[in-house]
Amino acid sequence: MAREADRKKFVELAEKRVTRALKDIKLIGNLSNRSNYSYTEKDVATIYKALKKGLDEMKTRFDSKGAGEGEIFKL
Repeated sequence: MAREADRKKFVELAEKRVTRALKDIKLIGNLSNRSNYSYTEKDVATIYKALKKGLDEMKTRFDSKGAGEGEIFKL
C-alpha cells in the first residue's frame, strides 16, 4: 500500500517538475533573440555546459539512488 502511494507521489512530482524544467529551458532558448539580447558564444557554451552538468548529475543520482548538492548558476 505504501509503495503505491510512493509511486503516485513520484509520478505527480515528476510530471510537475519535468514540465516546469522544460518550460524554463524553452525560456532560456528565448534568450537567443539577438534583437533583444546581446551574448557571446562563450555565454552560450557556459549555459549549455551548466545545463548538461545538471542533467548528468540528475542521471547519476538516479543511477546511484543517492542525493547530491545543489548549485547556483552564474555567467
